[in-house]
Amino acid sequence: MFNFPPPAPYDPIRLEVFKHRFAAIAEEMGAVLRKASYSPNIKERRDYSCALFDAQGRMIAQAAHIPVHLGSMPLSVGAAIETFRVFGDPKGLQAGDVIALNDPFRGGTHLPDITLVTPVFIPPHPNPSPKERGTQLFGFVASRAHHADVGGITPGSMPVAREIYQEGLIIPPIKLVSAGETNQAAMDLLLANVRTPEERLGDLKAQIGANQRGMLRLREMVSEHGQAEVNRYMAAMLEYTERMTRRLLKNLPDGEYTFSDYLDDDGIHDQPVLIKVKVKIEGDRAVVDFTGSAPQQKGSVNAVYAITLSAVYYVFRCLIGLDAPNNAGCLTPIEVIAPEGTVVNARHPAAVAGGNVETSQRIVDVLLGALAAVAPERVPAASQGTMNNITIGGIDQREEKPRPFAYYETIGGGMGALPNSDGSSAIHSHMTNTLNTPAEALEYAYPLRVLRYEIRRGSGGEGKYRGGDGIRRDVQVLGEAQVTLLTERRVKPPYGLNGGQPGNTGENILIRGEEEIPLPGKGAIELQAGDILSIRTPGGGGYGAK
Repeated sequence: MFNFPPPAPYDPIRLEVFKHRFAAIAEEMGAVLRKASYSPNIKERRDYSCALFDAQGRMIAQAAHIPVHLGSMPLSVGAAIETFRVFGDPKGLQAGDVIALNDPFRGGTHLPDITLVTPVFIPPHPNPSPKERGTQLFGFVASRAHHADVGGITPGSMPVAREIYQEGLIIPPIKLVSAGETNQAAMDLLLANVRTPEERLGDLKAQIGANQRGMLRLREMVSEHGQAEVNRYMAAMLEYTERMTRRLLKNLPDGEYTFSDYLDDDGIHDQPVLIKVKVKIEGDRAVVDFTGSAPQQKGSVNAVYAITLSAVYYVFRCLIGLDAPNNAGCLTPIEVIAPEGTVVNARHPAAVAGGNVETSQRIVDVLLGALAAVAPERVPAASQGTMNNITIGGIDQREEKPRPFAYYETIGGGMGALPNSDGSSAIHSHMTNTLNTPAEALEYAYPLRVLRYEIRRGSGGEGKYRGGDGIRRDVQVLGEAQVTLLTERRVKPPYGLNGGQPGNTGENILIRGEEEIPLPGKGAIELQAGDILSIRTPGGGGYGAK
């Protein structure tokens, strides 16, 4: 964890102004990325995050994008710093560099999430000589986007794999752009290993553009206020969030609180996968200990440490309940113990595609379950507990020159009921904050047709307050295609709280003519033209006895 030095005295009003200005930089980066991107997954679903960091790689602000990226993006920036030895070696990074990486064991999450890190250099004084321009490292900006395909054994790069090498192209921290010049050899190598190179190139260029906008805005802020002032309020932001987190913990009763839940299976074997947590609160500090969780699995549900850290960050950030900044200060008073070699901190070369999207959700469920005894007025029943990942790929025959396509989607479901209200229906919850792909955009981009898209009435758990209902989404393929499913809560339902009933489990159904064929929660299947994939997502748990 970071140990922050005490900041210089600051004006609380100016702190609030700087808080919003830092966040606005990240938000504007996201707007540029969304508008310039090629793929529906980024442009329509907004499956990306943008953030701002200081010169030591500490996250100062992240836009309100994807929660699963909250605690993990700093590790990507740290990997870039470590690889290119920024400190003590000024030649390691220079103005105009862009570092790309997706390796989950070196700061990434899973392979489709490609992170681009751009160092921000500023002049050392107001009137630099030509040799001095851009020579002082001030901070970093970073963007992470889920690319709809990065190679691997199935289209969409979200397979039920047994090792990471099957999941796609692994990118260690490399300079995709060096001193303003594209590293064409690296770009060519990357594009040669994906099914949709034009789309990947467009999305990578959009990320580069987003980082350039963030760098421009940060330089403008330094030019307006001076380096010392901006640095002071960066440090003040970290201290402010740390102080808010410590206040939260101090107001919670001391003690040890435990909870356990299970993943349905790992996609290879049908045995449930235990995730167990003990939260110890003592004064203004907390220890979150996942000792006792299942060993890392053969299938792709393994989470790397960055994912577990993100889930812990998210839960405590939600409990603060105020307009606290999204930055590294939240984790300072929290120690996270995730034993290496377990499903919450897997060793290389474990398969990890589902750890980012599914195991992260169950980690949130067990943390909230443990904290329900501590803060019952703030903790909801379990939400759907899955992102309902589907990928569909094949050859698009609609054009004169057929070409590969890869469609990726996560589907919303029911939110758990709260202590004072029903849960929301048909919504992405917890570690995902994406939108759906609109039917019009999906049908335009892919040889697919949306036949049904509706709320799955009655799927939320009963209780004094009902859990939210899930979704039914039926997609027909217009040609032969390969489908991969990574879904959860198909066996064990989302739990209710304080006497509330669990939500309904989800279902995956293949409709072929008049026949409905149940599908497993995880797996790959071949579809024929005209087949319909019906995804029926879980409802949220209910709260309180009815």
